[in-house]
Amino acid sequence: MKVEYYKEYSNFLNRDMEFKMYGHSGPLCLVIPCQDGRFFEWEDRHMFNLMGDLINDGRIQFVTVDSVDHETWSSFGRSDWRMAQQENWVQYVMNELIPSALAKAGKDQSEPMMVMGASMGATHAANLFFRFPDRFNKVLALSGIYDMSPYIYDGNFDENFYKNNPMSYLPNMPHDHEYIQKYNQANAVFVVGQGAWENECQNDLRKLADVLYKKGIHSSINFWGYDIPHDWPSWERQISLYLPGMV
Repeated sequence: MKVEYYKEYSNFLNRDMEFKMYGHSGPLCLVIPCQDGRFFEWEDRHMFNLMGDLINDGRIQFVTVDSVDHETWSSFGRSDWRMAQQENWVQYVMNELIPSALAKAGKDQSEPMMVMGASMGATHAANLFFRFPDRFNKVLALSGIYDMSPYIYDGNFDENFYKNNPMSYLPNMPHDHEYIQKYNQANAVFVVGQGAWENECQNDLRKLADVLYKKGIHSSINFWGYDIPHDWPSWERQISLYLPGMV
């Protein structure tokens, strides 16, 4: 398996940002780590070995990103600064990381991508998919949270929070918004277990599914059994089931 490491300066975040790329051919997929996770999390968890056949067959390649969750959703500082930094991270991903990764993969800059993640990685993945459907035409979100309002401790629900909270902007989307057709042309898969530590994620996926239904947005919503906890073995099983059918 071809694996490459990079460190590049981000003007949006004013620091060097590290990332890795896996594979040699196929559509490019952005992988976002769990809460406070690093770009090497999925490799450390042997997730790319799990997907090795797809990678080696040239059906997909991956780029892994560093989070800044410790400064944003995990921080207890002022919400206006935290959410400004969250938006800085989004702009880094969209305007610095992705163009660089596409160029390194020999892709045209307009080529659509997939995005995936588990836990808070799924939260980020869903937000990027809903905000940028011209960039992402596939999303696999496992055990995500889609209403981030409990993470705002001072009641300052500003514009940057609104833009990064799917359950703020999706309910306000007009039924004739051009994005809805793009969502319906995409392959969007949302999954959650009903076992230990999944209560909040279950509730959020039900709320998200209700909004999508009311807006006429067709996505694959999947609730797994009561023996499926919020943990890596669950996500391994879910990726093994869903990802081959998406690439």
